[in-house]
Amino acid sequence: MASVSVQELRRLAEEFVAAEPERLGQAGWWRRPLLATAPVDARFDTLRRIAAPDHLHPHDLLPTGKSVIVFFIPFKKELPRENRAGDRPCRNWGLAYVQTNDLINRLSQALAGLLGARGFACGLTPATHNFDEEQLVARWSHKHLGHLVNIGRFGTHHMLITPAGCAGRLGSLVSAADLGDNPLVETREACLLKAGRACGLCVAACPVTVLTTEGFERRRCWERLKENRDGLEYFSDLPETTHVCGKCAAMMPCSFANPVARLASAGR
Repeated sequence: MASVSVQELRRLAEEFVAAEPERLGQAGWWRRPLLATAPVDARFDTLRRIAAPDHLHPHDLLPTGKSVIVFFIPFKKELPRENRAGDRPCRNWGLAYVQTNDLINRLSQALAGLLGARGFACGLTPATHNFDEEQLVARWSHKHLGHLVNIGRFGTHHMLITPAGCAGRLGSLVSAADLGDNPLVETREACLLKAGRACGLCVAACPVTVLTTEGFERRRCWERLKENRDGLEYFSDLPETTHVCGKCAAMMPCSFANPVARLASAGR
């Protein structure tokens, strides 16, 4: 059986994302993706405690799984900048959501294809809407997996802050390849507020004040996302699953980088 390296997977991800604008015939929304891996070990036994009581274990997706792979596709700065204005998401935020979900699904298949060609099976899930709409929790949370794989850390806004920030989308898969531990997060925390620094800008940015430093009203947030899809005429041609807002990720200190790492590198 041939081997495969994390460097090969990262290179494939970078080339795949870089080629997407030409495939679509447009400028594209994305920066260079990140990819991290971790062995399927005891850390993933915590998923049902930290994510959801019925969260899947990597071995539920692939009984022979040895590694979890998580990747993050960050948005170009122009997109969150456009989405910052007003209390409703801009059309391009919704369009980027749709196109990025498709990109995530195809990139996951491409990574699985490379691994499969080397003799390693993979287990995949959809990029989004793999959650219980009653409980509003995912049975396969890319964010919690990303936290455990160490591609990022949770912010006050409950999104994952990676070395490339939080403005973007995550994907993940399980493989029978033994890829080892390849973390990317640089600091214990990536959220300024959680690191004891002054911030809280994401809380102030929430248009329906459901986000606090103690948590957020998950149901009201979900209702707002559905209101945006159903009430915005410029979303009418987008899929019914285009549930977006993104105000708490738009032009924040953590939108495009890990601000805690940035302060640490500056000696502050």
